[in-house]
Amino acid sequence: MIPATSILDSLSVKNKRLIARIISLIEAGDFSVMKIQRELFNKTGKAYKIGITGPPGAGKSTITNRLIKHLLSLSKTVAVIAVDPTSPFSGGALLGDRVRMNDIGISENIFIRSVATRGSLGGLSKKTIDIGDVFDAAGFDYLIFETVGVGQSELDIAKIADTTIVTLVPESGDSIQAMKAGLMEIADIFVLNKADRPGADRAMQSLKTTLELHKIPNGIWKPPVLQTIAVDNVGIVKLMDTITNHRNYCFANKICNNKRLEYFKERVLNIIETTLKKNITEKQSEIFNTAVKEGIENKISPYIIAERILMEYNG
Repeated sequence: MIPATSILDSLSVKNKRLIARIISLIEAGDFSVMKIQRELFNKTGKAYKIGITGPPGAGKSTITNRLIKHLLSLSKTVAVIAVDPTSPFSGGALLGDRVRMNDIGISENIFIRSVATRGSLGGLSKKTIDIGDVFDAAGFDYLIFETVGVGQSELDIAKIADTTIVTLVPESGDSIQAMKAGLMEIADIFVLNKADRPGADRAMQSLKTTLELHKIPNGIWKPPVLQTIAVDNVGIVKLMDTITNHRNYCFANKICNNKRLEYFKERVLNIIETTLKKNITEKQSEIFNTAVKEGIENKISPYIIAERILMEYNG
C-alpha cells in the first residue's frame, strides 16, 4: 500500500485517476482507505458546497448542468456528486447523471460522480460526505450535491451544503401550501424552473405568499424566488449571482462556519455510533445475541437490555 502522505501529495483536480481510485475504495468500504481519509481532512475546507434538491421532474440535473457550464466559463473547477436511486439488483446508481452530463464531463476542470442512495432516506448516500472530502482536498472550487429527489424526506442536504437550492415547477403551485415543513424550510434560494409553462405566475405568487407567512426578521437572509428555464439557459446567470450573494452573507455572518461546526459534531457522533454498534454486534456477538434472546423470552424492555450490553461493553 502506498503511504497516505505520498497519495495526498499527488491528489489534485488534474489527477482524476487517483480521485476515482480513492472514491472507489471509500464506496467499497475498503479498510486501507481509512488512513488516507484521516490525513486528507487537513486539506479540506476550501470548496464551496451547493446543494440542489426538490421533487422529481423539477429539472435539477438541467440546472446543475447549466451552473457547471457557467462556472467553467469563469475558469472555476467543479465537482458534482449526483445521488441517484439504488438499483435493487446491483446496489449501484440507477439513473447515472454522468450520462445526462456527458457533454461537460470531458473538461479537465470537472469531475462528476454518481452515487447510489443505498437505502438512505435523507436523500444522500452515507458515503456522500466522505467523497465530498476527497473532492475538497483535491482543490475543487465548487462542490455541487444534486440529490435524488424524493420529496420532503430529502433534508440531509441542508446540513452539508453552504447554499441550498430548492427547485420547483409551476405544477407545484397547488401543493406549495402543504409544504410548510421540510423542503420549504431548508431553502436558501428557491428556483421555479420551467417558468415558461402555464401556471408559473400563480406558482410564484403562491410561493412568495407562503414565505411571507414565516415573517423572517430584518437582517436575516430571506430566500429569494427566482424563475429559470434551464433547458434554454434562462435565469442561470442570475441564479449564480444570487448564490454568490448568499455566500458573501453566509461567511460575513459566520453562518457557514457555524453550520460546518454543527455538521462536524454530528459526523463525529455518527462515526462513534457506527463504531460502537459494530464492536458490540461483531466483537461481542455472543454477549449481544444472548442478551437479545433473553429480552425476547422474558419480555424485558429493549432499553434494559441495551443498558446491560453497554455495561458489559464498558466494564
